[in-house]
Amino acid sequence: MPRHSATKDLNLKGLELFQICAQKGSLQAAAEETGLTISTVSHHLRNLEDHLGVELFNHARRPMVLTPKGQVFLRNISDALYAIRKAKAEASAGNIAEASYLRIGTIEDFDSDITPELAVFLSGHMPACDFMYHTDSSHAIVEMLRNRHLDLGITTTPEERLRDLQDRPLLRDPFVVVLPRFSEKSLSDVVEGRTKLPFLRFSGNLIIARQIESQMRRLGLSPQSNFECSNNQTLMAMVAAGAGWTITTPLLFSRAKRFHPKLSMHKFPGKSFARTLAIVSTPDCSRSVLDLIDGKLRALIRDHALTAQYEKTPWLADSFKLVE
Repeated sequence: MPRHSATKDLNLKGLELFQICAQKGSLQAAAEETGLTISTVSHHLRNLEDHLGVELFNHARRPMVLTPKGQVFLRNISDALYAIRKAKAEASAGNIAEASYLRIGTIEDFDSDITPELAVFLSGHMPACDFMYHTDSSHAIVEMLRNRHLDLGITTTPEERLRDLQDRPLLRDPFVVVLPRFSEKSLSDVVEGRTKLPFLRFSGNLIIARQIESQMRRLGLSPQSNFECSNNQTLMAMVAAGAGWTITTPLLFSRAKRFHPKLSMHKFPGKSFARTLAIVSTPDCSRSVLDLIDGKLRALIRDHALTAQYEKTPWLADSFKLVE
């Protein structure tokens, strides 16, 4: 590669865009990720290659493929970029108003009220910041955090170790049994499979489903099941229609208000178990931003979920609670 410019210094933006392009495999995907135009991304990459005097990508291939020298360069700069991001986060830890970009992932459990109010709150406290909100399953959000496609996520804590991520436990959300309100079957008969009422389960790829299945195996329970769904609202609608029973949590139950007149919620019989919701972040996420979000989320959960649920079901007060 003959062209080379010693007058242009390496810049952080060019290195970050190179890393994103290498991960995404296309200029368009990198542009969508960063909010830049394709021509701007291309310009930064060309400047970087000009400065180094080497081809980092095979530009004739689609998707974009790193050259051998590009692979070596990516490997060498990845740790450096991580260190720079961490240093920037620590240096700006007290300057929330100066934060410029924040990518937040949330599970749909908070979509109806908590996430919208959090977004309004953050936009007021971080006026110079560009936000990107993404709703997905817990395991998808954790994967995006590991790939540095998000800065923080509000998720169910997975059973496996988070390794290179950090978590702040937020809410203990116990598992409960939900039956059709006018069911004449006893709770124990239903859960232990002594009735014809089928078990309506969460899709097996979800963390919540794996937690439920693990507990039921430990208790030796294997109720008849003919329905699987990833959406809690659909499960609640099916139970309300008398099509079966399910295991869910008070937080998820609270989101299905339209079905409550036809539902009854009960303590899980036998040994109780719960999921934990947490704020999970990359190590380079600003502590002050995490503190701000943590404090606001706790207030919103208390107002929108805990207080109202305690009034209707006082027996939840000891198990459905914020993690202090």
